[in-house]
Amino acid sequence: MIISIRDVNKFYGEGAAKQQVLHDINLDITHGEFISIVGTSGSGKTTLLNIIGGLDRRYKGTCIVDGNPVEKMNERRLSRLRNETIGFIFQNFNLMEHLTAWENVALSSYFIGTNIPLGEEFKRASDVLERVGLKDKILSHPANLSGGQKQRVAIARALFNKPKILLCDEPTGNLDSKTGEDVIQFFKDLNREEKITLLVITHEDRVSKATDRSVHIEDGHIISIDSKDAPVK
Repeated sequence: MIISIRDVNKFYGEGAAKQQVLHDINLDITHGEFISIVGTSGSGKTTLLNIIGGLDRRYKGTCIVDGNPVEKMNERRLSRLRNETIGFIFQNFNLMEHLTAWENVALSSYFIGTNIPLGEEFKRASDVLERVGLKDKILSHPANLSGGQKQRVAIARALFNKPKILLCDEPTGNLDSKTGEDVIQFFKDLNREEKITLLVITHEDRVSKATDRSVHIEDGHIISIDSKDAPVK
């Protein structure tokens, strides 16, 4: 089990303003699964993703990621877990406009403090950009890329450190339908070929239908988990 969540409850605010946003969440995810977490805005799905990714430790319960109890880790260990084990992909890309595509991808190496020679860094970034179909955009700046191309740079950046887990928050939310389908297919291929564990936050049926299991969240409760006996990848 690469992710195990037990009795997780999350609150915001204090006193009369205190609000519970996650209620007794229990979920196990095995290595190599492709999971969608489905819900409307405000359902708690992004909060759950942030807990799994170690971005939010102010909760009650237990969240174990790759053998590490997130709530018990100090900031140094947690930062290392995030940078070496987990790759993050966000809806808004979060690219540095003054950097080229390969430089944006290679930023991942600085977060874990590796001293990769510049030539090797360029090659690794170029290889992963080629893998996501951007071989001819290595030297391009974000201003010269389409939305779909920017998302692929963000995916390449998340893959640069060879993570075991990819956490994706609405990765198709800012894309047109055709580009979104291409990204979904890339995730399916990546999951099948490299057995990377993928968790995708979404409200789109086309995304959830592509995954092995769909975890449906409503008002902070898991209301159902749909499994596909023979997922098509």
